[in-house]
Amino acid sequence: MFKQRGLLIVLSGPSGVGKGTVRKELFASPDTNYEYSISMTTRQPREGEADGVDYFFRPREVFEALIEEGKLLEHAEYVGNYYGTPLDYVNETLDSGRDVFLEIEVVGAAQVREKMPDGLFIFLAPPSLSHLEQRLVGRGTEVLEVIASRVAKARDELEMMDLYDYVVENDEVTKACDRINAIVTAEHCRRERVEERYLAMLEGE
Repeated sequence: MFKQRGLLIVLSGPSGVGKGTVRKELFASPDTNYEYSISMTTRQPREGEADGVDYFFRPREVFEALIEEGKLLEHAEYVGNYYGTPLDYVNETLDSGRDVFLEIEVVGAAQVREKMPDGLFIFLAPPSLSHLEQRLVGRGTEVLEVIASRVAKARDELEMMDLYDYVVENDEVTKACDRINAIVTAEHCRRERVEERYLAMLEGE
């Protein structure tokens, strides 16, 4: 029986654009079949975040050991903290036929693009840089100097948009989720992804 490998879905974009909010909205739907790959980070948990739910929160020395062992699909250091994706879990889940959903930073997405170019890469964009800055201020989790650093970084990240297959504007969370789901549905119907299944059918397997 032919089993089609799952689709690696990478959602990325500037810090503060709402990646986490969009991801949570997607997974709140009872129709969602994505398997969320929890990222690992060395930063401290924010209020309301839980280890093993929002992130795997690990000490810096543990994270650096995993880098040395090649056990991360991607990793990046962002505003003084590491972020990364455990590799074995991703491959095992894709091989089982499940779609894996990654919510990661732009630098990490570029690494994944090199290692798994057949993934689906979606860039979540803000309506404007001023809107992004307002979101960061509204979070109330960082001082103004850090916010200014994140906005400056966002300008550079917007210039990396050409690494992605699709761009989704996060003007409204529900609309952004609808666009992402439509993209994933279309990708599952792409000839290159389903051709092997039908060739196997013709051969009687």
